[in-house]
Amino acid sequence: MEKKMNVESFNLDHTKVAAPFIRLAGIKEGIKGDVIHKYDIRFKQPNKAHMEMPALHSLEHLMAENIRNHTDKVVDLSPMGCQTGFYLSLINHDDYEDVLVIVEKTLQDVLAATEVPACNEVQCGWAASHSLEGAQSLAQEMLNEKASWSVVFAE
Repeated sequence: MEKKMNVESFNLDHTKVAAPFIRLAGIKEGIKGDVIHKYDIRFKQPNKAHMEMPALHSLEHLMAENIRNHTDKVVDLSPMGCQTGFYLSLINHDDYEDVLVIVEKTLQDVLAATEVPACNEVQCGWAASHSLEGAQSLAQEMLNEKASWSVVFAE
């Protein structure tokens, strides 16, 4: 990589990572001392696989709604445009092991769901693009690989 980019993930060598994983992608301190920790929750191997949009969209709704039942530190949960994962931003929470637990509990919630929250034209900008079954499949795949979540780079 020749030039350091402004976006942290653009400086990550995507050919060297081994998904799935959860990694700390950045830390920002606010002017009043609050600290934001941004995590890369990678479900799929970059440039080899991706999440289909209806499943990713439903997984986003389910995770964004349910993760807040496990911590009050969530600032945002956002899907990556490359469709390989999500970014999770937490405020004043730097316990990586607890983040793993929070994500695990949230994915268990996805498996237990009987519907996708806010899956309608009033609450969603593309309500026709959802798949509960697809979201649950993605959640199960991620949970099946829980032992590797802390390993970011291939050996």
